[in-house]
Amino acid sequence: MSGVLGTKAYTNYFRVDGGTRQGGITCAMPAGSLVGALASSFIADRFSRKTAIQVAAVIWIIGSILQTAANGVALLVVGRIVAGICVGIASAIVPVYQAEIAPKEIRGRVVSLQQWAITWGILIQYFIQYGASFTGGGPDNPNQGTAAFRIPWGVQMVPAALLLGGMFFFPKSPRWLAGQDRWEECLRVLALLHGRGDVNHPKVLAEYQEIEEALRFEREEAIGSFKALTEPRMVKRVILGMSIQMWSQLCGMNVMMYYIVYVMQAAGIGDPLLTASIQYILNVALTLPAILFLDRWGRRPSLLLGSFGMMTLLFLVGALEGAYGQTNTNPDLGAISWALVGHPSVSKAIVALSYLFVCTFAVTWGPTSWTYPSEIFPSKIRAKAVSLSTASNWAWNCALAFAVPPLLWSINWKMYMVFAAFNGAAFIHMFLTAPETKGKTLEEMDTVFDSGRPAWKSVPKGSRLDRIQKEIEEGNLKVTAPGDLRSEVVETKH
Repeated sequence: MSGVLGTKAYTNYFRVDGGTRQGGITCAMPAGSLVGALASSFIADRFSRKTAIQVAAVIWIIGSILQTAANGVALLVVGRIVAGICVGIASAIVPVYQAEIAPKEIRGRVVSLQQWAITWGILIQYFIQYGASFTGGGPDNPNQGTAAFRIPWGVQMVPAALLLGGMFFFPKSPRWLAGQDRWEECLRVLALLHGRGDVNHPKVLAEYQEIEEALRFEREEAIGSFKALTEPRMVKRVILGMSIQMWSQLCGMNVMMYYIVYVMQAAGIGDPLLTASIQYILNVALTLPAILFLDRWGRRPSLLLGSFGMMTLLFLVGALEGAYGQTNTNPDLGAISWALVGHPSVSKAIVALSYLFVCTFAVTWGPTSWTYPSEIFPSKIRAKAVSLSTASNWAWNCALAFAVPPLLWSINWKMYMVFAAFNGAAFIHMFLTAPETKGKTLEEMDTVFDSGRPAWKSVPKGSRLDRIQKEIEEGNLKVTAPGDLRSEVVETKH
């Protein structure tokens, strides 16, 4: 969306120039995403995580068709709502699927790949929008044709079609298969994922046993999955997951994503579309260190350092805007009420601080806000709990998408101070409630959260999975394979 905001084709055809109409168009997609996130667990639990992702791809294609064919604001909003339903389903279930198939040693890296893929998608789509903006005489031509926005909206269908077809070659989640009592398939998938197809591999057998024991314990409690969400020991995690997604929105990053063109216009930048594109490149580049090192430095440091860094940068941007800005008197910049005029060095400083803000988010909260909620819940309620967390993300995303244009107009530079304060609150909240989860299996999260240890104290190193694997290797533990696979598994004796 951000790449077409600065084109005459878009503003003239849909008759928008900031304000509530643009806010309504922008928030239509996160509104649909909220619905999709809430519905995602029903599809994922009944038909599998894999099928839910494929359903999302089909919905995205339908939404893209509607947007490309939009002949007014109404159809554009409907198309964005439909596409948003896909985003809600995919953003809730993809991290769950990744967390359930990944080894614990690189789970953060695998789930972070989703965020990296998102940043690549944002970058590629932005440049497609930027290139399309030069059709029909360029973005400043008052008679520019609708190809400037129809081309990028139509191209959106291509990655969805690739996702739909590509998922046929991926396995179902072994933990979902176990929940359906399809134990033979579960063991075979674990062998393919972690043992190069060898069902006798100690790590495969250890993980199989841990999944089996965790599922047996959940079933012995005989609590419905919805009721389990409200259990005292679980509701803390549900609130934490929802809060992390909330803070990921209130940190201010999506202000930069959605309305960076307005921010650059307020800073007096000559070519805001081109200057804004640099932040998308930085977003891609700086997500890579998080992918490589999140499983080394951990989730907790990422959340704390990220909140503190973004708070500091937003306070600086707000202070510079407030000190050197003035009421906008340029009629060509009708979407903003505050602008920097005659202070090129300050404008450059604001652009630099905006870039640093994007870098800070990309290397900390960007990947961690998706990784953490996907790994802290037990198998029985994981899809439902993550769908609630993701719904929180999209609810706040929707509210901000609608509120930011009028906020930029009414309180201008003070908006940065508001988001800076949110980051300060997030820092305190995460310090008090978010324990470290790196190096632990999904089945060990009950131990991490129910031990009574304060979040700021270190979690003991080592993993139960490693101990089980060692016992199997030493012949001190027997693991019984299901059904027809028993003859393939070498049983060790006590």
